[in-house]
Amino acid sequence: MKLNRFEIWVGFFVVLGIASLLMLALQVSGLSNFYNTESGYEVKASFANIGGLKVRSKVTISGVTVGRVVSIALDQNQYGEYNALVTLSINDHFNKIPEDSSAKILTAGLLGDNYIGIVPGQAEEYLKNGSTLELTSQAMLLEDLISKFAVGGEK
Repeated sequence: MKLNRFEIWVGFFVVLGIASLLMLALQVSGLSNFYNTESGYEVKASFANIGGLKVRSKVTISGVTVGRVVSIALDQNQYGEYNALVTLSINDHFNKIPEDSSAKILTAGLLGDNYIGIVPGQAEEYLKNGSTLELTSQAMLLEDLISKFAVGGEK
């Protein structure tokens, strides 16, 4: 059976379309950085509530991605309270983040993914491998906001 040129061009554009959709899916899901082997140093932060934060979520400073979330674990502090212990991997070339910086869990848009935003402090010493961010703010949960408005008070 002989293929004509039209069928070859249609097949080419179908393959091109599938490849484009695959690239788009990788970009949207954040898996495009999966192969990125950039080295970094690990910093820990403890949060009372992480909301929908996931492993491999972005870590940003002023909107610029400086790292990723490596792991999330449950931790009990000295007062018996349970917190989420989040380990962040910060890229090596961002090595001048002040030690007294704070971390917040933010949301990309109204219903977007959660990520960590670091607000730099003023200390003259910098974060290094194994450091801990002491000042943290938990995630703002949409369910809590809705219940506050619906009931008219605090939960």
